[in-house]
Order: sequence, then structure tokens, then C-alpha cells
Amino acid sequence: MLDRLAAKIQNWEKAKECVARWQAAGEKVVFTNGCFDLLHYGHIHYLAEARTLGDRLVIGLNAEASVKRLKGKHRPINDEKTRLFQLAAMKYVDLVVQFEEDTPLELIQSLLPDVLVKGGDWLPEQIIGADVVLKRGGIVKSLAFVEGYSSTSIEQKILQSRKG
Repeated sequence: MLDRLAAKIQNWEKAKECVARWQAAGEKVVFTNGCFDLLHYGHIHYLAEARTLGDRLVIGLNAEASVKRLKGKHRPINDEKTRLFQLAAMKYVDLVVQFEEDTPLELIQSLLPDVLVKGGDWLPEQIIGADVVLKRGGIVKSLAFVEGYSSTSIEQKILQSRKG
């Protein structure tokens, strides 16, 4: 079982091969990215909805150093292996690929997905890589944000409970 999950986790070169193979078979590839540190209902809802926009869902996962630069030295809370395997374990996720940079632009330029999505806290014109996808005739969407769910709020709740 773990081998099947591990097969969904690929390096950039293998991910590019998978995406090209899927597209050659006429499948629409959806790409999204994020830290996905503490998985919660908002993430699950968002990823399930993203998957409905195509035939395959690829997730670009911020590597640990990238998360630290974006979220602070106390993050991520979960290690890379945990975050990679949690995402790979989702039945509607087809591929997970990690990136070290602060943005997924280079990864998007490499994979060339058909659909690019982010959560509702991003306007389509703010989504990194939108120009790359649109130039190829692809779609860029901002999906509904589920209020009340965030890794930061979970972290704050844990910290408050330790004080009480």
C-alpha cells in the first residue's frame, strides 16, 4: 500500500513525463500548490473541487525551506514526508511534486498544466503561473474559500490550549 502512495510522489522530471503522457492521452491536468501543513476540511474541500475540473490532479508542495521562508521559522509543523504522504493518500490526487522555490512558477513552466487553481483568497490574476497557463489556452480559476479553516488558526488554537 505504501508503495502505491510513494508512486504518486515524483521528482520534477518524472512529474513532467506523467503530465505529458496524460495530456497525450487526451486527459485534462489540473495543478494547484501550497504548503498543506496541517490538513483540514478547507484543504479537503478545495482539493476535491479542484479535481472536478479535470481528469488528473497534480499538487505542487512547498518544501520545508520554502514553507519556513513563507510562514516563519516555526513552520511547517508537519515534516515533508508526512505532508507528501497525506496528499498522496487522497484518492483524488494523482501526483505530488515538491518544489524548493518560494513560488511554483518554474514548476508550472515545466509541467504546463491545462488548468491552474488556487483557493478563493487568490484572485485569478494574482495566481502565480496564470500567464503561462492562459498563453497555452488553459484555464485559471480561484475556487471558493471555506471560511473558518486554516493551518494558522489550528496552530493558534493549539498554542492557546497550552496556555490554558
